[in-house]
Amino acid sequence: MKKIIVLFCFIFILSIPSTSNAFGVEIAGGAWYQSPSGDLSFDKRSKDDDLDLENDLNYDDKWRAGGRLIIDMPAAIPNLYIMATPLKWDEKGSKDVSFSFGGETFDADTPFDSELKLNHLDVALFYGLPFVKSGTADVLNIDLGLNCRLLDFEASVDQKETGIKESESYFLPIPMIYTGVQIEPFKYAALEFEGRGVGWSSNYYLSLIGRLKIKPFSSFFAAGGYRYDNISIDYEDVEVDAKFQGPFAEVGFEF
Repeated sequence: MKKIIVLFCFIFILSIPSTSNAFGVEIAGGAWYQSPSGDLSFDKRSKDDDLDLENDLNYDDKWRAGGRLIIDMPAAIPNLYIMATPLKWDEKGSKDVSFSFGGETFDADTPFDSELKLNHLDVALFYGLPFVKSGTADVLNIDLGLNCRLLDFEASVDQKETGIKESESYFLPIPMIYTGVQIEPFKYAALEFEGRGVGWSSNYYLSLIGRLKIKPFSSFFAAGGYRYDNISIDYEDVEVDAKFQGPFAEVGFEF
């Protein structure tokens, strides 16, 4: 997560000189209740090498903090959206058959420690579709742009009783399409939807967010919603076919 934090701070500092002429800034922080499901494997040889996140690795649902920043730029300059999302589990698991992970064979019915990290930072440049907001009396707005997901990945298995352990890590930038929809029928409430996605070969990565935002005061807001991430990636012999989903809550300010 340190790489993600450094990148977030660096991008935020670079954006400060532009905010004086910007139309607006939105900053929010909160937590997402992440429910994992799916499989993980490394240098897979057979179906037995698939590690089920829930049943084999014992990964439970967990709250994780996150944050986001939106800067509305003037005129022809694209708007900026930055969002940091930690995703990390480390638990003790077991499997009733022997399995291979990264070329190492782990014994059946023998406990092992594992860790999975999929921390990522989204950086999107986008524009609002012309005339949509003005044509709907500021009720509807639609954004389209490009998103770069900077993925900090690590997976490891350590079977202490046998002394066998293996791990893999990488830092991968993933280009994605970004779209956002905001519906604000009332001054103090809004519905927002966000989508980020990409597909190549047999790989894909999809993130969907729905948010209800309540604005009881001038610049403060509280929001809640649901987030769904679906990932199927085979990179560096590591296969991840998993879903992470659940409700979230956040508070923030709009200026």
